[in-house]
Amino acid sequence: MKPDLDRESRIGFAEVIYCPGKTDEQLRVAAAALFGAHANVLATRATPAQAALLQELDPAVEYNASGRVAYLHRDRRIRGRGVVLVLSAGTCDIPVAEEAAVTAAVMGNRVERLYDVGVAGLHRVLSRRNVLERAAVIIVVAGMEGALPSVVGGLVSKPVIAVPTSVGYGTSFHGITPLLSMLNSCAPGVVVVNIDNGFGAAFAASRINRRWPGLKL
Repeated sequence: MKPDLDRESRIGFAEVIYCPGKTDEQLRVAAAALFGAHANVLATRATPAQAALLQELDPAVEYNASGRVAYLHRDRRIRGRGVVLVLSAGTCDIPVAEEAAVTAAVMGNRVERLYDVGVAGLHRVLSRRNVLERAAVIIVVAGMEGALPSVVGGLVSKPVIAVPTSVGYGTSFHGITPLLSMLNSCAPGVVVVNIDNGFGAAFAASRINRRWPGLKL
């Protein structure tokens, strides 16, 4: 294995470990190299056993079981300009939302969560307009028909990143239906990442929100 130890200097964050498919030895080698080179490191889609292995390497490793993210978060300085708000349509979408929330936090952003505010009870998101308005970037996680990002996109002027999930009945086709719904959103400016890709949404949100050197706010 050849961990990319220069990635943080190029793109703003260290290489992230994608855990599925890795043997214990491969995971150990990658993590040891990254832990030695960086203050903050993410390992996504980690099982409890993989998280325990990483904690053996460094007891400071934390594990978010819902989002399946193991992470080393030594440097807790805030680098984002504002709040990254993570919404989930339903409780079944929370694992993907938690992957996004933890990723955004470890990347140096202030993060707020607003869960179970899907369109089946539209009043729930409408009653939290104040929370939407104070966010700098909004990540909206939804399965089923994937309507929530369009609703949010029609309410705010902030960047909205939509994340389709594989949650839903038969004709959701494991996330294909919400993916297509979000890609065809009538709310202008909604951008979409891949199915269940909370990590990718948070990385994009962090780039939008990051306080780059010399940036005038």
